[in-house]
Amino acid sequence: MNTNTDLLKSLKIDRSAPPPPSSRKGLWIALAVIAALLVLAVSGWLVFGRDKGIEVRTTEVVAIGNGGSASASVLDATGYVVARRMATVSAKVTGKVREILIEEGQRVEDGQVIATLDPIDAEQQRTLSASQLQAARSQAVGVQAQLKEAEANVVRLGALVGQKLVARAQYEQAIAQRDALRAQLTTAQRNAEVAADGLRISAQGVDNTIVRAPFAGVVIAKAAQPGEIVSPFSAGGGYTRTGIGTIVDMDSLEVEVEVGEAFIGRVKPGMPTETVLNAYQDWKIPGKVIAIIPAADRGKATVKVRVGLDAKGDPRIVPDMGVRVSFLEEAKPAQANVKPGVLVPAAAIVQRDDKDVAFAMHGETVQLRALTLGRSLGDDREVLQGLSGGDTVVLDPPEQLADGSRVRIAREESSSDTNNE
Repeated sequence: MNTNTDLLKSLKIDRSAPPPPSSRKGLWIALAVIAALLVLAVSGWLVFGRDKGIEVRTTEVVAIGNGGSASASVLDATGYVVARRMATVSAKVTGKVREILIEEGQRVEDGQVIATLDPIDAEQQRTLSASQLQAARSQAVGVQAQLKEAEANVVRLGALVGQKLVARAQYEQAIAQRDALRAQLTTAQRNAEVAADGLRISAQGVDNTIVRAPFAGVVIAKAAQPGEIVSPFSAGGGYTRTGIGTIVDMDSLEVEVEVGEAFIGRVKPGMPTETVLNAYQDWKIPGKVIAIIPAADRGKATVKVRVGLDAKGDPRIVPDMGVRVSFLEEAKPAQANVKPGVLVPAAAIVQRDDKDVAFAMHGETVQLRALTLGRSLGDDREVLQGLSGGDTVVLDPPEQLADGSRVRIAREESSSDTNNE
């Protein structure tokens, strides 16, 4: 019996005994696996499950002055810098170039010699004219001497015919000879004057072989070289030059733009302008409208407008530069009780619940702003209330965009990437 009892006690489970070491190690492994899975799940949600927001394009709001004291742009147009005084200088006569005294970029003064032609033919013609003048004057002197003798003979015979010592026919013959010599003297003197005029013309021909600058300016092109034939006419085909060089008066530079017929009513003579050169985007040049050319281009439906610049003589402004001109409203007196307005693209303004609103950026979200609108200025709108200068607004807000929506800025492809494509 004792033996059986001992056997049964040996089969009894002792619940107070500690668990074996192997079971505790497995528990820690399970906990580590669960923690790793949780980390992977959170990372996956952050990468793939998080809301990235609506993709939008934005622009910055521009303040247009305090109380309307500044001028706002009512129209923008593109054009080019042109010179009102620009000349391709040529010789007045046909001849061979002997010397060129100009280079591109050189400044010349009014009347400065810029080139000379071979003067041999002109000098020979001047020498011939001088000889003809001397011959005409010598002839006039000879006739004058004969006339003096004839007048003395008439006086002498007149005294004798009164005393009836000579025949009246002889006296009358002396008078006729005197009158003929007087006519010959007049002709000789006129011939001498004509010869003198011929000499002056020949001298002018020699002077025409010297080409001078018609006005002060800068040489922008050198068209001829020594040894070439130049002519004021298009003769000789491609073997004859018609110009020596091109000179531009840099003080006469202005801007010429083409404005569409539908918008020309916004432009007035004397209207203030602001010109920006394509080469210097940060340089705003003030000016004003000089004139509106009273003619329209039928093909392009545009009208040319001349715009003056207040920065005349600046070396950065050169002919044929591309420009953008903003036509401004006349500045109005500042009003203390009027808050400054801002200029917002019309594409940023939408209707929500029959109200004009815009979405302003606030971190990664947007805020709905109710607006009080003013004038329409080209493609922009004046906002009197709701936005401030420097705010960033969403362009073309989508229908699903609402107050507090998360957004992300659309990345525009750079021009370099576009060119590479």
